[in-house]
Amino acid sequence: MSAADTVRSYKGLAAVERAFRGLKGLDLRVRPIFHRTADHVQAHIFLCLLAYYVQWHLRGAWPELLFEDEALPATRPVRDPVWPAHPSAAARAKKRQRQSPAGDPVHSFETLLAHLVTQTHNTCRLRKQGPKGLADVSMEEITEPTALQARAAELVELFPVDRSPN
Repeated sequence: MSAADTVRSYKGLAAVERAFRGLKGLDLRVRPIFHRTADHVQAHIFLCLLAYYVQWHLRGAWPELLFEDEALPATRPVRDPVWPAHPSAAARAKKRQRQSPAGDPVHSFETLLAHLVTQTHNTCRLRKQGPKGLADVSMEEITEPTALQARAAELVELFPVDRSPN
């Protein structure tokens, strides 16, 4: 490995530390749970890692909707690994204007999720007296997505996922 690649690999530990902080902290809201059996411990760890994978996947699909520098992954392998990373001009503009280049509002991951959960699927069940006695009637309604909700769903569908077995 070259010296620059060694420094880049070392700095990659920060991503691992961020992931563990996210598992323990408020990002995934996985609280400490005390289990009595090994199976329960393994299941809990599996669910934590699955939640982290979903979060990682969504962050990868939504960088244009988040306060993230979309140019950073492309510039990381070629910039000097010792000097601090500087945000691109597009990232600085996104943070300053609080809008993506497409004009969508920019969010933190948490505020974006808070907005996305406002779309609901409602089921109303009524008991109605009919000619043959009581009958259950149900109605379903899915609220219309906002422009931001529709864009977030579109980005998730466009994000490639490698489903090939190893």
